[in-house]
Amino acid sequence: MISQFDKIAVKIGSNVLTRDDGTLDITRMSALVDQLALLWKAGVSVILISSGAVASGRGEIHAGKRLDSISQRQLYSAVGQVKLINRYYELFREHCIPVGQVLTTKESFSTRGHYLNQRNCMMAMLDNGVLPIVNENDAVSVTELMFTDNDELSGLIASMMNAQALIILSNVDGVYDGSLSDENARLIRNVEPDDDLSQYIQPGKSCLGRGGMWTKLHIAQKVAGEGIAVFIANGKRENVLTGLLQCPEGFPCTFFHPAPQGLSSIKKWIAHSGSFAKGALHVDGATAEAIRNGRVLSILPVGVVRIEGKFEREDIVRVLDGEGRQIAIGRSNLNSSEAAEVLGKHGQKPIVHYDYLYWE
Repeated sequence: MISQFDKIAVKIGSNVLTRDDGTLDITRMSALVDQLALLWKAGVSVILISSGAVASGRGEIHAGKRLDSISQRQLYSAVGQVKLINRYYELFREHCIPVGQVLTTKESFSTRGHYLNQRNCMMAMLDNGVLPIVNENDAVSVTELMFTDNDELSGLIASMMNAQALIILSNVDGVYDGSLSDENARLIRNVEPDDDLSQYIQPGKSCLGRGGMWTKLHIAQKVAGEGIAVFIANGKRENVLTGLLQCPEGFPCTFFHPAPQGLSSIKKWIAHSGSFAKGALHVDGATAEAIRNGRVLSILPVGVVRIEGKFEREDIVRVLDGEGRQIAIGRSNLNSSEAAEVLGKHGQKPIVHYDYLYWE
């Protein structure tokens, strides 16, 4: 058995795909494609989320000094994405596997309709034997609408496509209990759904990517909480993908155990929609406590003390406690004016129904 999973999402980071000079590491790409092809031919549906376009473009051309950072990123991505996808096309063609390119932006996940359009597109690709290769469309993205990095995108894709596992390939073996410069730091091999690893991670970024281990940890724990197994491993190790899936216990990695109960499709979308919230509901102490203890059914008007912002029906709203801390997120049944009219009243329909409410 090559894999216990039928569908997986694999994210390959910039530091895995590029050399120190910013050029594509074709040897590494080829080795990873060989492993992906082996999984594909064994019947595993694979969605590939690949970084490397900006780094590839940076290695291809030199931008003028007059360009600001956003314009440089757009230029490098536009040039580099062509080179990157063409290389993938050639490598997968050697295995007789057709590939399709999916370029997306964070805004494309902001509404349920756009979300489902993307999912249907990739489902059609998989159903017709086409391996999707996903990347952020950096050529048209601007700072406030960018993903934190492709780790965030990979979490969204794994959740959206109902993958059974997400594999995040970086240039380290996983999460350590100390700094990598500390010779006594040890790899954390297993993470349970309720484990808190924040004490071990310092926010920081890699030289080529936009994110770091902090982002990977946050995304991995959120996705695992949705019932999806998550691995963080070193993409520069030989046979990393087949090694992980055939014998995860014997391969260096950090494994995030999936929560025993997964989420519905709509709740998975809501779980990743916090940045699209149009307003907020401030709830009383009893409601906040019920949410934290997992006893809440729906957000009723009687438990809401204040409405913040303007929103329409079916917009995403945040749920805040008395100290303004976010404790949940959901899709509103009412617009902000309708919600304000029933604020604090008994016997009213929920502002956010349980089926459309997510809390961490």
